[in-house]
Amino acid sequence: MFKAIFFDLSGVLYDGTRVIPGAVAAIQQAQQSHLQVRFVTNTSRMTSRQVLLGLQNMGFELTADQLFSAPVAAKALALANNWRPYCLVHRNLKDEFADLNQENPDAVIIGDAEQDFCYENLNYAFQLCRAGAPLVGIGRNRYFKLDGKLHLDAGPFISAIEYAASVQAIIMGKPSADFFNQISVSTGVKNDEILMVGDDVFGDIEGALKSGMHACLVKTGKYQTGDENLIAGQFSCADSVTQAVELALG
Repeated sequence: MFKAIFFDLSGVLYDGTRVIPGAVAAIQQAQQSHLQVRFVTNTSRMTSRQVLLGLQNMGFELTADQLFSAPVAAKALALANNWRPYCLVHRNLKDEFADLNQENPDAVIIGDAEQDFCYENLNYAFQLCRAGAPLVGIGRNRYFKLDGKLHLDAGPFISAIEYAASVQAIIMGKPSADFFNQISVSTGVKNDEILMVGDDVFGDIEGALKSGMHACLVKTGKYQTGDENLIAGQFSCADSVTQAVELALG
């Protein structure tokens, strides 16, 4: 029997500005059950407060302590190490890092910087990492879905800096086992008693499996036909989050 359930957000609970049919009721059912509920996101285009308010405005019931975001984890890592990061992040996320000392950077944080992924900025990140600055990635997603289309996410750019500077990024977000474990600790539940529900076969499903969790791939959001054949390991598939919650509740 599962004792906790983790939900990815975009593509699982909503698609763009549209709430996925049945998602609000499914989350309410999970919240009212015996399950520990957590919401897990790599989104690096909104602050955690914006994410929380957005979900609540869509009708989802959750509290701030149930939401775990990769940007907040990346910031916490920088603070813990007294790093002065060069933050190559989305313009909407700059406020999240505004209180960090970013003068004379000695670390690099990369998220979904959108139009700021230009040669000048990436080259500066490369030069810092070549000089010894640690590289922190806000997630390692390959792509995300927006307005019905797939778009490049931060993962390919993080990999480019790793390759060019011969460094290994510290990933704060899915599919990092450290990130998944940080969330499981908050529940007091063992990893093999947790079900991760997501639409990203690599970040959500493979990441959860490698962390010792169970996983359910939903066929909404960025899911593409055949995704379930792209990774090894045993996991469930469901048409939507509604079926995933039914699976978790047995």
